[in-house]
Parts: sequence; structure tokens; C-alpha cells
Amino acid sequence: MAPDDRTMVRQLLGREPLADFEVVVRDCAGWPVVIRNAPLLPDGTPMPTRYWLVGKRENSLVGQLESDGGVRRAEAEVDPAELAETHRRYAEERDAEIPEGYVGPRPSGGVGGTRLGVKCLHTHYAYFLAGGDDPVGRWVQDHLDVPAGAQ
Repeated sequence: MAPDDRTMVRQLLGREPLADFEVVVRDCAGWPVVIRNAPLLPDGTPMPTRYWLVGKRENSLVGQLESDGGVRRAEAEVDPAELAETHRRYAEERDAEIPEGYVGPRPSGGVGGTRLGVKCLHTHYAYFLAGGDDPVGRWVQDHLDVPAGAQ
């Protein structure tokens, strides 16, 4: 992590980040847009959300989409089998980062910690922007007023 990444993420979140993370997507000015969290907090608490949308502009745009009924609309318009496969892949990637032999509590669920359906457009969009094959993230991109890669 670059020395300023923690400071920038702290500023974007409005609090100290809980998990160890790395910035995986930046905007054109170099500010973090998406971070990838460790699967466990330093105290061993499970962290189900692997990809976290921290970009101020992106959070605002996705928040507006959510407030306009986007979660319900996305869930209705995305293929449930494709979404279930996305949750499985996300959980598999996150769980692969848990140290071998770890015996404490583990994160559960897929994108955003959910097992079925859509819980949060922010987490799906973060996964999509980080390169995840996420149909909800694609749906979000299609419904925002920004072209892909313009973050």
C-alpha cells in the first residue's frame, strides 16, 4: 500500500479503515475508487466484503441509483443463475485468502456477504470495476451516467 493510500481511504470513508486493504482501482487523479479488503480483520473478525467502493463520486452515483429502487430493479433484471455463480466465485476468491489452518470464524456469503439476490449495488459495482464478472455490476454500469473506465 502506498503511504498515502490509508490517508486517502480514511478521508473517503470518514473513518479509519477496519481491514487491511489494497487499492485496486483508482480515478484519473490517483484517488482510490475500489479497495480489496483482507478476509479477516486484525482481531480475527470475518470481513465478508472483499471489494469496497470508496470513490466519492462513484458512491454518490450508485447511492442515487439505489435510492431510486435500483436494488429491486437489478434483482428483477439479472439472471438468478448468473448471480448465484457470481456469489460463489466471489466467496471462493475471498476464502482463498484465509490463511491455511485458520480455525476462527470465517466470512460467509458472496458479494457483500449475501448468499442470494442483491443486497447492495455498491459492493457489486466495486467487484465489477475491479474486474469481477458481475452481472449486477454490469447492470449498475449500464444505468449510471458514466462510461466504463471513466472513473
